[in-house]
Amino acid sequence: MLRAKTRWKVNAVDEQKAALLADELGIKLLVAQLLVNRGITTVEAARRFLYKEEVQFHDPFLLDGMKETVERIERAIQEQEKILVFGDYDADGVSSTSVMIFTLREKGAIFDFYIPNRFTEGYGPNEPALRWAKEEGYQLVVTVDTGISAVHEAKVAKEIGLDFIITDHHEPPPILPDAYSIVNPKKPGCPYPFKGLAGVGVALKLSQAILQRVPKEVLDIAAVGTIADLVPLVDENRLIAKQGIEQIQFSNKPGIKALKKICGLEDKTITSEHIGFAIGPRINAAGRLDSADPAVQLFITEDQEEADHLAEELDDLNKSRKDLVNDMAKEAIDQVEQHYATDDHRVLIVAKENWNAGVIGIVASRLVEKYYRPTIVMSIDPEKGLAKGSARSIEGFDMFENLSESRDILPHFGGHPMAAGLTMKVEHIDELRNRLNNIAFEKLTAEDFIPVTNVDLVTSVDEISIDVIEQIDQLAPFGVSNPTPKIMIENTNISQIKRIGSDENHLKMILENSGYTIDCVGFGLGEIFEHVVSTAKVSAIGKLAINEWNGHCKPQFFLDDVAVNEWQLFDYRGRRDITKRLEKLPKEKLTLLSFQEETKTKLQLTAFENEFVLMNELNPTPELTLEGSYLVLLDLPVEMKQLELLLQQSAQPERIYAIFNHAEDHFFTTIPEREHFKWFYAFLLKQKQLDLKKHADQLAKHKGWTRDTIKFMTKVFLELEFVTIDNGIIFVVQNPAKKDLVHSRTFKMKQEQARLENELFYSSYHELKNLFNNIMFTNDNVKIGL
Repeated sequence: MLRAKTRWKVNAVDEQKAALLADELGIKLLVAQLLVNRGITTVEAARRFLYKEEVQFHDPFLLDGMKETVERIERAIQEQEKILVFGDYDADGVSSTSVMIFTLREKGAIFDFYIPNRFTEGYGPNEPALRWAKEEGYQLVVTVDTGISAVHEAKVAKEIGLDFIITDHHEPPPILPDAYSIVNPKKPGCPYPFKGLAGVGVALKLSQAILQRVPKEVLDIAAVGTIADLVPLVDENRLIAKQGIEQIQFSNKPGIKALKKICGLEDKTITSEHIGFAIGPRINAAGRLDSADPAVQLFITEDQEEADHLAEELDDLNKSRKDLVNDMAKEAIDQVEQHYATDDHRVLIVAKENWNAGVIGIVASRLVEKYYRPTIVMSIDPEKGLAKGSARSIEGFDMFENLSESRDILPHFGGHPMAAGLTMKVEHIDELRNRLNNIAFEKLTAEDFIPVTNVDLVTSVDEISIDVIEQIDQLAPFGVSNPTPKIMIENTNISQIKRIGSDENHLKMILENSGYTIDCVGFGLGEIFEHVVSTAKVSAIGKLAINEWNGHCKPQFFLDDVAVNEWQLFDYRGRRDITKRLEKLPKEKLTLLSFQEETKTKLQLTAFENEFVLMNELNPTPELTLEGSYLVLLDLPVEMKQLELLLQQSAQPERIYAIFNHAEDHFFTTIPEREHFKWFYAFLLKQKQLDLKKHADQLAKHKGWTRDTIKFMTKVFLELEFVTIDNGIIFVVQNPAKKDLVHSRTFKMKQEQARLENELFYSSYHELKNLFNNIMFTNDNVKIGL
């Protein structure tokens, strides 16, 4: 076997619905199955999803509070009141702010923007900033991507005579702020048909309402915020992302052009992955390490030279962010290893003074990736006695819901089931840790701590084609709720497997089925080569792509994980690098079995003292737990029954490593035939006695035998009591009892050892595999490893 790194959760397919979609839309069945598994089950819905030009933006005035908001902004513009756009410092907030700037510019408004400093002000609107705005003559503050929890700040704004409008998309708290108006699709009672907008999506709807048209000129910016904020890429978000990506491809905005250049994307077809993993992180880097203002300036500047300079600045910040994350992650891991063993902590909370609050979310994600536990990473401000935290969760543990049970010690928190942010007093950290762990021990099982990989569908090599992959690409852009399809190829033959790359740390496989093949590449999966035999049937999950090279196109499969669901035989017979190979295997799974005590020393396996088990006459039935183990058969048994006794258990090993080291070749050493024994016995009868020391070599030469052959026959006669030996001289026993040669243990052992060598050492791979199968499954034994 080869166990997968994660739990593969294969989505069930409604074959009838998929067949209907495939027939009605003229698409491949695999593509129809993907649509059905994503909840797109009708022909109309599938057509809208695949052919996005038929989808329209929703009416922005369906958002509760939009009418009042637009009227107030229009009045401010007409009366030339100063408007302050109050944004957030992440990519969504920066994009939201930029969309509003383009909108208010077009309307000729008097305005400016304000993004709080993460380190000196923290998240969201704050009282000092609002009082400053009032003093500066602003009469209207419009938040974007923030403010839904600003109950106190809304109260302050009202007290000082500052109209306060909130546009946001985060989960509303039980008590809403007493603001002039609130626009949030998640607000209780809001009839808007799509609740999943990002902050920039809400800002875009506000822009649409103000301009009385869809502001397509800012869809590129809206796409960055939407994708970077990891909101579901379905419904209106899908439209924003799709049209925005198309705009980014050909955008003339100096900032977008500069970002593409610094990310090395100038000559590439832009995808959501490019935004999520290249553009988004650079926009985020500004607010994580310093002020987010340069990121806004990059989006709104009309000067290419300034844009190039700002893009380089953000790129440098992003590099610094990476170094900072690596250092903090190491410190966080050290805390976990030293103080919060995962056996006792189902939720991890680590904290340290003056950790950079801008990257604690990334560090939390690193810890979830390493330990697969709900995790909160906190930065402690020793002067204020406060800890600012960022939480990331796992499937089955709703972080927002579970944090909600500790509102008494969490004055400020918000977020989603999988992520949250919070601020609390340092003295309450241990209490929060205890509470969340108690909840986790009640709600989560051991299986919940094995990472899950959701598999969209199962297919075979012969079903994969260029046409299928091109149709799958019509489901793009991919992201949250519409992820890049994860495909499983099940129980397939390996045509070729090898390690590739300068360090041989990547894997190359060619899978074959019914004469069809597909090239598979697994980056960073080179080690799998040591754990798969070329004769095994493998299952693999990954992503399909088209490999274009030298004018030719063919399907390609990028591997995420590989599994073998049957027991495997690794043939190490005759190899000289046994120790080196065994060192690559996990010791906790190894059982090194020997039938001769000297084998451990002979093979230089003293480093495996704890994994070594001896099975001989003194220990005929050693206590072994073979279930899930890697059984290494170091040498040949004395008789086949030993092997049968070992392997005919209900619990079987996942793998067998056959070495079968032996010093003497019985199979290729001639076993004397009965005629030889007959002649030798007649010779002894005639001689009455024979001095082996003097005459053994002479006799061997005369008969064309070896000295060992004479010794062997002599020992057989001795065991049959045909002769006696005294000081090397053989004496014939008069009138011995008649006995067949098989009554001699030496004769039987010689035959048995020759048979064992033939069947266990000199047999072909397939012969040996069949032999083990016959032994293990003779009495309806449980399937190996299952």
